[in-house]
Amino acid sequence: MTRDNVTLEELRRRLSEIDRQLLMLVGERKSLSGEVARVKRATGHPTRDFEREREVIEGARATALEAGVSPALAEELLRLLIRSSLTTQEQASVAARGAGSGRRALVIGGGGKMGRWFVQFLSSQGFAVEVADPHGGPEGVPRVADWRTTDLKHDYIVLATPLGTTDAVLRELALRRPGGVIFDVGSLKSPLRAGLMALKSHGCRVTSIHPMFGPDTELLSGRHVIFVDLGNAEALAEARALFASTMAEQVVMSLEDHDRLIAYVLGLSHALNIAFFTALAESGEAAPRLARLSSTTFDAQLDVATRVAQESPDLYFEIQSLNDYGAESLEALAKAVERIRAAVVSRDHELFVALMRKGREYLEDRRSVAERRA
Repeated sequence: MTRDNVTLEELRRRLSEIDRQLLMLVGERKSLSGEVARVKRATGHPTRDFEREREVIEGARATALEAGVSPALAEELLRLLIRSSLTTQEQASVAARGAGSGRRALVIGGGGKMGRWFVQFLSSQGFAVEVADPHGGPEGVPRVADWRTTDLKHDYIVLATPLGTTDAVLRELALRRPGGVIFDVGSLKSPLRAGLMALKSHGCRVTSIHPMFGPDTELLSGRHVIFVDLGNAEALAEARALFASTMAEQVVMSLEDHDRLIAYVLGLSHALNIAFFTALAESGEAAPRLARLSSTTFDAQLDVATRVAQESPDLYFEIQSLNDYGAESLEALAKAVERIRAAVVSRDHELFVALMRKGREYLEDRRSVAERRA
């Protein structure tokens, strides 16, 4: 076959074969990652090694230049492979630790998205997991429709119920006084205060956690899990132990601090994106006209806003309306928008520049803190 007579179909077949070989190599790399995890555990090495990752990426960029391939493409590809490798190693580490061997866990609301995540997470640690959810649960997991019919003799009881119903369940649990560690996974704690305090006053081992990630998350490296300290050191320690073999960053804070900070971390970011797509929808500019235009900032913001728009409106309303500190972040957003509008309308160059500089300094400080922690 010469360059002059090669057919398009022959070239496509060759590309398909190369794609197959690439995927086979990815599979081989995944298997080796499992072996790497085993050796790291045996020798006491941490799962993640940032220096090694940097070496791999720099090597990939250098090799790409020699091969006439874009270094940026090589880096993006290697980052995906490293992420896959870390996922394999983290999951192997969690399973190998076997923290739940011979122990029981009950996930109330285990049929929901986050409930299913916890079912899988606890099962991977060797827990005998049961689900209490009238709407079903993961296939193959023992299930009851009503948690009240269980003996509640579980080592862990996890509440992954809707935010609006969780407090009532917490208060009912307090009357039963289970002996195991009890925690909810709600994104807000203000609406749960009465139930959490009822469990505490009844002598239950209660804490509260907030996984700062969605139910589709596989790799916990770079993710945060917030643990709310309700005064029971044993419950807090045992809840944290569940994540000890992962690469998640654990943050401990008080009940009051949680919702005040979440008002900005979740409430502000959600509101900003809702305002963004609402302004677009009510701008009078038809979507097809805007779809013909593109800019780096607009496209990036549009991607985030699109994901927010696909989330549950009911859940997002709860996050905004049920937070005791929610109005604070919304007021801050309204004031910021008004200051920008005033600067533009009055052509106040100094005010506009000052806003930009103040924001830049804040973001640079935040990045410096994040880099030091990494």
